[in-house]
Amino acid sequence: MKKLMKSILAITIVLAGFGNLQAQKETTKTEEFKVYGNCGMCEKRIEKAAKSVDGVESADWDQETTMITVKYNPDDVELLDVHKAIAKVGHDTEKAQAEDKVYDALPGCCQYDRSDDKKEEQGHDGHQH
Repeated sequence: MKKLMKSILAITIVLAGFGNLQAQKETTKTEEFKVYGNCGMCEKRIEKAAKSVDGVESADWDQETTMITVKYNPDDVELLDVHKAIAKVGHDTEKAQAEDKVYDALPGCCQYDRSDDKKEEQGHDGHQH
């Protein structure tokens, strides 16, 4: 009888563990957004900044597309916090802009062209068609 009880307890614990894993998968969200950068050093810096935010499970920045894919738990973190963390290390995103002094401190190869960014923010004000 004790052996049967131990087996039932073990099965219950295993099943409870699988239930927790399933719940974690359901709360994980994947988002993709633009992050400005140029090289492998940028990639390491961007991914490290994103992963430093509690609730971010993974971050993968693609140098060619300049898009980052972030897997995170929305119960633990707001996606805007990830944008801000990336901007804090010198890289502009769709929703957060790095401070000029931080951007200027990046190595030369990491200083991406910010002119397109500025044009989008300004819109059509200041010029005539």
